[in-house]
Amino acid sequence: MTSLLSTMMSHGFKSSKQDFTFGPWKVTAAKNHIMKSKDIERLGEEMNMPALPEMLFGDNVLRIQHTDGYGIEFNAIDALKRVNNMEDTVKVACAQEWQESRADSEHSKEVLRPFDWTYTTDYRGTLIGEGRQIKVTETAERIDIEKLKAREHIMFFDEVLLFEDELHDHGVSQISVKIRVMPTSFFLLMRFFLRVDGVLIRINDTRLYHEAGKDFLLREFSTRESKISELKGVPAGLHTDPNEVAQHLSLKLTQCEKLELPAEVIP
Repeated sequence: MTSLLSTMMSHGFKSSKQDFTFGPWKVTAAKNHIMKSKDIERLGEEMNMPALPEMLFGDNVLRIQHTDGYGIEFNAIDALKRVNNMEDTVKVACAQEWQESRADSEHSKEVLRPFDWTYTTDYRGTLIGEGRQIKVTETAERIDIEKLKAREHIMFFDEVLLFEDELHDHGVSQISVKIRVMPTSFFLLMRFFLRVDGVLIRINDTRLYHEAGKDFLLREFSTRESKISELKGVPAGLHTDPNEVAQHLSLKLTQCEKLELPAEVIP
C-alpha cells in the first residue's frame, strides 16, 4: 500500500476542499471518500469495463480554472476513459486469476473478457470551459526544469489520489496528481505508476507549467517502461518507489504541447 493511501487510512480520512488564488487562476483540490461498490459497479457497466480499481475516488478533482471560465482539471473518471477496455495488454498468469477473483462480487453473470486489467491510462487532463477553451498545439518548447529547481517559496501545495488497485496482490496501479504554486508560477505533476511484480514497471507522467503573465501553459507527457528483467543492478527495494525507480526506466515516448489561452474579449 502506498504511503499516500496509508496516511489517509491511518489518520482517519475526512473529505476536504482547498482553494487557492494565483492571479486570475483558482486552484481547487477536492478530496472525498472512496466510491461505494454499487456506484463503482454501475460506472463499470456504463464504461463497458468488467471491473474498476478497488480504490476509486470518483469525486476527487484537482482543477485549475481562469476567472474567464476556461481551464483544465484532473479527475478519476476521465482517466479511466483512457484505459483500453478491449485488450489485455499485460499477458501474465495473474491476470486471469485477478479477473476471476472479482467475478462473483461484481459481474457474476458476465463472461469475463480481455481488458487492460492494469488500468494503464495516458490521460493528460480534461479541458474545461463553455464557449472559450484552451487551444492545444504541439511545440518544441520545454518546461525549464532548472528554473523549477530554484529555491522559491511554495505558497500552496496539495496532492490528490484518483485511483489505486493492488492488482490482486501482484503489484500496484495508481494515479495521483499534485501541484505546487510559487510566487511566479505553478507546476503540476500527474503520475500513473504501474508495477506488476516480476514483470514490468511503467510510469506515465504529465507535467504542466505556467508562468505568471504568460498567455500559455506548457504540458509534457512521457512514458517510461522497463521489464523487471531489464532492471539488473536496481535494488528491488526501489521498485516500489516511483520517484526512485523512474530514473532507471527506459524512455518510450515524450510529447510536448503548448496550451494557448483564449484571447481576451474586448467589450
